[in-house]
Parts: sequence; structure tokens; C-alpha cells
Amino acid sequence: MTLLEKLQAHRGGLVRLPTPLFWYGGRGWDGTPGRLCLLLDADAVRINAADVAPITVAAVLADTTALLLIDGQPQWVRVVEKDVEFL
Repeated sequence: MTLLEKLQAHRGGLVRLPTPLFWYGGRGWDGTPGRLCLLLDADAVRINAADVAPITVAAVLADTTALLLIDGQPQWVRVVEKDVEFL
């Protein structure tokens, strides 16, 4: 099962991001390792890279994105398998 399939099967569930997120646009690293998020959706990267604001540490070249509820806002996040823990 691929990461994309695992994410899609876990929609509506909680995931933990053990590493901090990097936010483009001047915010940089958020300094919040271990963030719990609600997984809203997942897709292969088909959107403009500029539209995917945060990335996890290892996800610079990731081709999978997850729509996560972060601080009350849905955000598309590029992820790799080692950056996502399913709860």
C-alpha cells in the first residue's frame, strides 16, 4: 500500500507529524514537533507547488500532499511516509 493509499484510507482520522513544519513566505520553521492534525484529504501533487505552504522536514521532493487541519485552518502539506504517524 502506498503512502497516498494509506492517507486516503485514513481520511477523517488523526495523524501526528513528529517533525516541525517549514512554512514558505518568510515564516520558516514553526518549532512545533509532534503536532496532531485531522486528516481531511490526500492527493498526489497536482497543484502548484506555491499553493502548498508548509512541508515536513524530508518532504522537499515529495509527490504526496495531505490536507490537514492546522490551527483551525485547512492546509495542504507535502509529506513522506516517515513524517506521518497514523493514530
